Amino acid sequence: GAIPPLVNLLTSRAAIAKKKGAAALWSLADKNDKNQVAIADAGAIPPLVNLLTSRAAIAKKKGAAALWSLADKNDKNQVAIADAGAIPPL
Repeated sequence: GAIPPLVNLLTSRAAIAKKKGAAALWSLADKNDKNQVAIADAGAIPPLVNLLTSRAAIAKKKGAAALWSLADKNDKNQVAIADAGAIPPL
C-alpha cells in the first residue's frame, strides 16, 4: 500500500518530503475511518507530532492538519496523539 512509504517521508531530512508526506496522509485520513486506523498502525503519529516543532512552517501546518484528520471521530487516535506529546506544541 501507499501508506508506509508516505509515513517514511515524514522522517526524511528534506522538509519538502515531510510536507508532501503529511499532506498526502492528511488527505487519505480525511473522513476515512479505515485509513485513519491504517495510518496510525503504520506509525505515523510520532513523526507527525515531531513536525509540530519543525522549523519549516509549512511542514508544521501539514503535520497539524494530518493529525486533525487522524483524530477526527477516532477516540483511539485522539489518545495516541495526546500521548505522543502533540498538545503542548498545538
